[in-house]
Amino acid sequence: MDLKCFGLAVLFPIQIVYYILKASVCLLLPSKRKDLSGEVVLITGGGRGIGRHLAKEFAKQGAKKLILWGRTEKCLKQTCEEISLAGTECHYFICDVANREEVYQQAKVVREKVGDVTILVNNAAVVHGKSLMDSDDDALLKSQHVNTLGQFWTTKAFLPRMLELQSGHVVCLNSILSLSSIPGAIDYCTSKSASYAFMESLTLGLLDCPGVGCTTVLPFHTNTEMFQGMQVRFPQLFPPLKPEMVAQRTVDAVRSNTAFVYLPWTMRVLVILKSFLPQLALEEIHKFSGSYTCMNTFKGRT
Repeated sequence: MDLKCFGLAVLFPIQIVYYILKASVCLLLPSKRKDLSGEVVLITGGGRGIGRHLAKEFAKQGAKKLILWGRTEKCLKQTCEEISLAGTECHYFICDVANREEVYQQAKVVREKVGDVTILVNNAAVVHGKSLMDSDDDALLKSQHVNTLGQFWTTKAFLPRMLELQSGHVVCLNSILSLSSIPGAIDYCTSKSASYAFMESLTLGLLDCPGVGCTTVLPFHTNTEMFQGMQVRFPQLFPPLKPEMVAQRTVDAVRSNTAFVYLPWTMRVLVILKSFLPQLALEEIHKFSGSYTCMNTFKGRT
């Protein structure tokens, strides 16, 4: 081993300790919150569920304009009217994020009618809720197109302008299931794992881009229509998260420029356990989390 390699080997653990201490201090000290008064926020799947609560929370925190995308006009219109009555400018557009050309076309319409999007929230998602062998091929493809590829198209549509303006934020409402899969939701877990990798790569790629950040939110079981069929082993100890709380923590993470958010924070233990004892961790996660079954072909926040 030459001197340079030896120096790097000695320096590496010191750097690890330094970053752990730095992260610990940052957790203890209150961070400065970003002012949202000039922000134009676009939320996919914004008509209901977590998307609806995200819209209300961004409006509450002073966002200048809100744009809701989704496939169900009734839900979009209701949420849009509620936001507008509260005093925040709000628009909605019918858009299926799984359709690449539709995303690009609607992104152009948004720029012309509303203005430049400065905060993109990728929230739209679907879940099929069946095992691999019981799943229809088209249903499996739909989960991947909405939950994963949809983020590619929306981010490609809006990120270039954020980079030009040196101001912007890309948000992903992911799931802890991207890191700790469960039976009965193989389509969802797979798509969310890919989505997590996408956001992790994007976050690293934007580190040298001033004014543009990323936030990935990884919530546990959330009490929405999408996860009515999920069964947890200890529901009293780990009750479903409220969508209002997930929305509040997401908006706060954007304001504090936090890259990854685990909800609740105890979910970090699963990640640590999988790093050291992967097989044991998977077995315990299976016992702990139970399974997911869905009576309908699709449920989601689209």
